[in-house]
Amino acid sequence: MSVEIALRAARVRYGPLEALHGVDLPVPPGTVTVLLGRNGSGRTTVLRALAGTVPLSAGRVLWRGEDVTRLRAHHRARRGLCFVPDRRAVYATLTVAENLALCAPARDVAPALDAYPELRPLLPRRAGTLSGGEQRMLALSRVLLTPARVVLADEPALGMSPAVAARTYALLGALGARGAAVVLAEQRPPAGLPRGTLAHELRRGALSFSGELTEFTSRASGEGRPPSGRA
Repeated sequence: MSVEIALRAARVRYGPLEALHGVDLPVPPGTVTVLLGRNGSGRTTVLRALAGTVPLSAGRVLWRGEDVTRLRAHHRARRGLCFVPDRRAVYATLTVAENLALCAPARDVAPALDAYPELRPLLPRRAGTLSGGEQRMLALSRVLLTPARVVLADEPALGMSPAVAARTYALLGALGARGAAVVLAEQRPPAGLPRGTLAHELRRGALSFSGELTEFTSRASGEGRPPSGRA
């Protein structure tokens, strides 16, 4: 299996607390990968480590076999990495139109408005005045307006209605089908992801499961617990 980007024996510390304990995580191209775990499990830290927004205390980040551990986040973005964090993912003081224009220098924002027509009447509004779900739509529009090779999204459907969430996961699945390496951080397995979606469960900063998402959900159902949900 080819690998687009990967963590190798990755450790991350926040002061005295170690959040990742030697995580090995290969991310193949053309596939959706879901990182599952409760709050505090390390799934968001994995995304940040891949994106370069937090440094590793040990281990490496490899991109197509090249060591990019010391490569800054904006340089990774120029190589085709798009990171949609769970918070502060839009420029709150800019309008929706201005946020979109930053991602589409040629001013062709049609792909974003076609995917999320709900944004069209909001174009003159400041992004900071939007609802949580509307801000997530705007943040994810960056992924649709840039030729991303690696897409990292932390709880992409947070605050969205079920219909918009389903559309969002279909869009992310389509990006994977077109060759992007798509990585999502979720508390629970989302519905609507394509067959062959990979899953990794994190518990207390270490991997406890790696395999296909269907295998994970079957395993979790057999154990009689909600997959990666709150107890």
